[in-house]
Order: sequence, then structure tokens, then C-alpha cells
Amino acid sequence: MEAIAAIDDSVAIVKNSSFANTCTNTSDEQDHDEKNKEALQFIEEVTINADKVQNQVLTEILSRNSQAEYLQRHGLDGYTDRQTFKRVMPVVCYEDVKADIDLIIAKGNISSILCASPVSQFFRSTGTSSGVSKLMPTTEEQAEKSWHFWCLIMPVLNQHISDLNRGKAMQIFLVSPCIRTPGGLISSAASTGLFKSSNFKNLFSNIDPYRNYTSPIETILCEDTYQSLYSQLLCGLYQNNQVLRLAFIFASGFIEAVKCLEQRWTLLCDDIRVGTIAADHTIITDTLVKKAVMKILVKPNPELADFIENECRRDSSWEGIVSRLWPNAKCVDTIITGTMSHHIPNIDFYSNGLPIVSTMYACSECFLGINLNPLTNPHEVSYTLIPTMAYFEFLPIVHVDDNQNDNCHQEDDKHHQELVDLVDVELGREYELVVTNYAGLYRYKVGDVLRVSGFKNNAPQFNFMRRRNVVLSIDMDKTNETELQNAVKKAADHLMISSNVSLVEYTSFADTSTNPGHYVLYWELQRNNNNAVVPHTVFEECCLIMEEFLGYEYRNMRSNKKLIGPLEIKIVETGTFGKIMDLAIHQGSSVTQYKTPRCMKLGPKFDLLNSMVLSSSFSPRCPQL
Repeated sequence: MEAIAAIDDSVAIVKNSSFANTCTNTSDEQDHDEKNKEALQFIEEVTINADKVQNQVLTEILSRNSQAEYLQRHGLDGYTDRQTFKRVMPVVCYEDVKADIDLIIAKGNISSILCASPVSQFFRSTGTSSGVSKLMPTTEEQAEKSWHFWCLIMPVLNQHISDLNRGKAMQIFLVSPCIRTPGGLISSAASTGLFKSSNFKNLFSNIDPYRNYTSPIETILCEDTYQSLYSQLLCGLYQNNQVLRLAFIFASGFIEAVKCLEQRWTLLCDDIRVGTIAADHTIITDTLVKKAVMKILVKPNPELADFIENECRRDSSWEGIVSRLWPNAKCVDTIITGTMSHHIPNIDFYSNGLPIVSTMYACSECFLGINLNPLTNPHEVSYTLIPTMAYFEFLPIVHVDDNQNDNCHQEDDKHHQELVDLVDVELGREYELVVTNYAGLYRYKVGDVLRVSGFKNNAPQFNFMRRRNVVLSIDMDKTNETELQNAVKKAADHLMISSNVSLVEYTSFADTSTNPGHYVLYWELQRNNNNAVVPHTVFEECCLIMEEFLGYEYRNMRSNKKLIGPLEIKIVETGTFGKIMDLAIHQGSSVTQYKTPRCMKLGPKFDLLNSMVLSSSFSPRCPQL
């Protein structure tokens, strides 16, 4: 067997494009403009040659890792062509590779288990069962690709919003603590890995005019989240007239910043008024953070403090507060797709309708896509996958019963089909994303369901639709059907023991109409003793039991970050779920294939469900972490 030895010259850009140097830090504005042009040209070329680039990416990955134990175990035998790869290598999820990853976690880089390059660190993903994060391996090469991807974002955004290089960005970066594995490697959130990288730190020693941040690096790297957020807000307020871009990784970060402002604006005004950080400051206690902030607060500014105070006192609703405090801001830059979309109305409210730009699509496995039309309606955002980032395949989603759109079992019922290559996806179809990356993941199911919305040259553009097999999600939490079922069972057992009442049927709903959003469970009960009266406190206890058995990310968002409200149980009339089934059958569902939906969507069935509610109870306190 001979590996592919040559690739079409038109694909040489992957190796030879001057984009390889576009992220070099420089303060020369003309040089930056030239590098922006090179980045845009890079996007143009790799999307024109998408299929050839993808072929090269796969060949490169398989050639480098031909001796990896994982590939040898599956019998790839050094082949690098697509046909053999697709025939030999299985499509996998985390559980399939967990044993290999666990070995690296436990013993470090003892051998080339997944890839030839040593694992440099692990990125923690969110939303896993049992409250345990998945750890995704990464390598130095993968990290460099992520950095190059990140450097494509501002050239695209600057095409649509001019002169962002004429001021500063108040971009709130928050890092989480790193953990060392038994094998000596670091694990962290993917964003933390990026912000602690030498590439990111170098931005602060040699200013990029498009990434001129109001936050000193010391405030960003502070692992005390509240201290970091407060100090970054303080620096951003002190430089408020220079701020042209307000940026947060996720939309929930915007909401957290507004909450912090709401709680601490008087202290922020005091700090700005005196132009220093008091020795006994209640929030900024870290010496490095304090010194860095005091370099920004160069002198007292009572006029600015009075202005901020007047704006915060002016209107109790705080409508437009963000656009008033940062009057020159041109946009809010934050990921707004998926479960983050329910924050759009609040961002509009606080920002007085500033454009919301959702610039990128990424996950712990790798950086994936860029929004090439950042000023599009935030509800209609699409991302163009960058063909150099990984080898992409797509598993078609086929619904057994398209009339049963609110049934969360539908993705379990999809037909097993051959995976489709990047350039072969069809407009309007939904697919589950499968990646082969540079860090030892091969044909790995990311778990995201995407819909093809269009094309940039020969590269498809996608709307993010949902996470596969996620029943409920309010923010960064992702609760799947199994987790939900286990939590319901624990609560139902308590109900039976305490009141001799059985749970007949249940469904759920992610209610984002409240602030913050919260989980709602609808329960239909059977009283084994006809005279049984269940005390209200028992249902409250059931709510709390459920929360205690949901995943860590849910409990963290609920208890620490306060981004999820108390879980609610609504008791419905006897026969409610039978009526919902009757309605589904009337609308065309098959009685033999009908399954009670474990999550509900807005529509006639949901309206019927709510019309049958008898009582409501909420969790009395936050669950333990």
C-alpha cells in the first residue's frame, strides 16, 4: 500500500498560505490590515477547495498517526485513503474511547495510544451524566490550529462593523481552575486553555489594534470568578468611552456581567471616584489583580463615577443600561445559538438593541465554524465549517415519524446510514456532526445536530439545531433522557414511601419565559389510597431530590452561578397523558409507535398539558454540588 503522495497544487494553501503568520503579534496597523486580507483570502481558498482540503487533512492525520495503538488495533494498517478509513474505522462516542483516554489520564504519555504527538492537556466538556466531565485530549498542534482559527474571527467581523481597531474591546474572559491528572497532565475548560496559552498572553505585550482589551491579563487569569468579573467590569467602566465592542464567550456571560453591575455598581462608582483600590477592598484581594487594576485607574474620576451613578439610578428597569454606560459600543459579541438563544431578548433589552454577533462555533473536540455574516438575525445564525480544522463527516438524521416532532425519542429511532462527507451534505437536511481531529479522535460523534442552511463556495453552512439526546437545557447544562429518568425515579420513590402515591406518567419542559429559566416536570399521579392527600412539602422535597440527582453542570448553574431557577413540579389531572396521546394520533401519529414525549415543545400538546395542571411546587433550596 502506498500513502497518497501528492495533493493538487490548489490545496497547497493549507501549508503555504501566508495565513500561517497572520496571528503574529505586531503593532503596525498597515501590517494588520494586510494580515486581515490574508485571513479572508485563506477562508476564500479553503472553502473553494473544501473537498481537496478535507482529503489532505485526513491524509495528514492518518499518516502522522499510523503507528498509534488505536489505529493499529482497528486494522487501518497504514492506509490513508478515505475509502479504507471509512470501511475500517468505527464511528464512536466517548464511551467507546474512554478506556484509552483514561489510560492517558492515569499514566500520562506512556506510549502513542491515540496519536503520535504527546497529549499536551485535556479539555473538560460539559453536560455529562453522573456529574463527571468528559476529558478531551489535545496536542500542541491542535492548540495551534485553534489559535489560527481564533485569528480568523476579527477579520471577518471587521468587514461588517468598521473601525473596531479605533478603540477597545471590553471582552470579559473568565478562566476556571486547572486540575492535574494522576498522569501529570493538566485538564481545564477549552477556553481556559486558550486564555492561558502563550499566544494569548503575547497579545498583551504587543497590542493587536483589533484585540485591544480593557482587561489586563492579570484580571483575566484570576481564577476567583467573581473577583475577575468585578475587576474586568471596573476596568471596562473606567475606559467606557473607548469601548467599541462588548464581548462575552457565551450569552450567559453577558447576563452575569449585568447581574454583577446591578449588585455592585455603588462599589464600582466608589473605586472610580477615588481612582484606587483600597487595601481592605472586599472583592479585589489578589495582589497581582490589584496592581494591574490600579495601572488602569490612573487618577480619580468623580465625573465618570457620577455619570455611572446617575444612569444606574435613573430607571429601575435598567432598560438600555449597557448602551448608556458604554455609549460608543457598536455590537455585543457573544455565542447566542443553541440554548443561549433565550438570552437574546434580555441582551436586546439591556443593550437597547445593539447588534448581537455570534461569531464562532466550537466545542471541546476542536474549533469548528465561523459566522461569515455576523450581522444576520441572531435567531438565524449559520456557521461555515473551516475545512482545515478537522476531517468532518455527517450522520443524516431521519425521523421515523415526522408528525411526532415533540418526541425526544425520535433521534434514537433514526436509521443507521452511511456518513456523508463535508461537500456532499444536502441543503435543508439535518446531520449529526462527526469529527476526526489532530488530537487522536477518529470518527467521533460530537453530539451536535446541525441543519444545512447554505454554502460558502463549496463549503456548507450550518444552523446549530440542538444537542443530540439532550432533553432539557437552560444554559450550559445538558440533561439527557437517562439522567432525567434517574432523577425522576429517585423522586417518585420518595413520593411512594412518604405518601403511598405512584407516578403514572411524566414529561418535562425547559421554561425560559422566567428569569432565570428553569426545569418544569409534569406529573400524573395515581393515589393508591383514594383518600390520600399529599402535603405540599412532599412535592417540594421531590423537586429538591430531582435537583440533587441531576448532573454537576446543572447543579453548578443552579447553586453557584444562579443561572437556573428552582425546579418546578406541576401535578396534572388523571388522564392527561391519554388525552395528549389522542391528540397526537388525531394529528397523524401511529398508535403503535407513539411514545410519551419526555420533553415538550410549544404547540397544541403543550397547551393541552398546561390546561390540565392542578397544582405547582418548587424546590425549596439549591442542591448541593
